[in-house]
Amino acid sequence: MIIFITGPTHTGKTKLAQKLLERLHIPYLSIDHLKMGLIRTRTIPFSVEDDENLTACLWPIVREIAKTALENDQDLIIEGCYFPCTWRNDFTPDEQKTIRMLAIALDPAYIDMHFDAIVRHANDIETRLDDSGLTKTALMRENAAFIQRFQEAGETVHVIRDDYEAQTRDLVNRLNRKDGA
Repeated sequence: MIIFITGPTHTGKTKLAQKLLERLHIPYLSIDHLKMGLIRTRTIPFSVEDDENLTACLWPIVREIAKTALENDQDLIIEGCYFPCTWRNDFTPDEQKTIRMLAIALDPAYIDMHFDAIVRHANDIETRLDDSGLTKTALMRENAAFIQRFQEAGETVHVIRDDYEAQTRDLVNRLNRKDGA
């Protein structure tokens, strides 16, 4: 089984991947690690802020990593924000049967109420570059655009509306039951 986890910045993708690793004993790949390796080695000419070009560059690599894992009947969690909402177009119907997409986003009211906690927990799993310029308004705008894009593509977006821990625990539990892991 391949589990894709995507969402805008600060939605807890890496934290969710860590929970799934601990629960299902499936390794995960952080696309941010791949991105930083390519940027630091100057293999790609993009900066960390160049999301559109990074998605176009990273997605083919991530897609082929997922396909390789599928071909070898290996389980893998891949998390990051560099998934196109049209990801299904790159997989056959049979491949899609063994892929689970967890697209997560934050509700504007949740961001409004919990912005300080969101920022405080930004480094829970891995250390971020300076994100002191992050604003509540920008985070709301990015989440709204993500939700719209993915829903228009026919994807289910799991929107965090109140209790982050309970909602992500429910996602992990549902995935666990659904796949018999």
